[in-house]
Amino acid sequence: PGHWEADLMMFSKYGQAVLTVHERTSRLLLGIRLASKVARGIARHLVRLFADLPESLRQTVTFDNGTEFAQHLALHRLSIETFFCDPHSPWQKGGIENAIGRMRRFIPRKTDLAALTSHRFRRLVAAYNNT
Repeated sequence: PGHWEADLMMFSKYGQAVLTVHERTSRLLLGIRLASKVARGIARHLVRLFADLPESLRQTVTFDNGTEFAQHLALHRLSIETFFCDPHSPWQKGGIENAIGRMRRFIPRKTDLAALTSHRFRRLVAAYNNT
């Protein structure tokens, strides 16, 4: 445990995205609605998310090569090693790709995140984790 994969779940409406983080062993999925895809903000969300976890559960994070993960070095303060997939090789973080595909059953691409309450969003992520 403690090996994570991270990616963005994108939506049709411009600027709407969910930062998803998936633990490889337990398959726990965490999701954070984003106001922006700016790398500094995403790094801040990741640091906050992982800081709340016990040290043993935050060993590595694997990203794709998106510019939104450019500030990944911020995670090194929490002793988390960061890795990147080879270009055009999403199977190197297949767990998160699969999780996003399964989350699409609950939150399709055409969903307007602004119309989705925080309570409903948390319930949908919980439904995924309890399936």
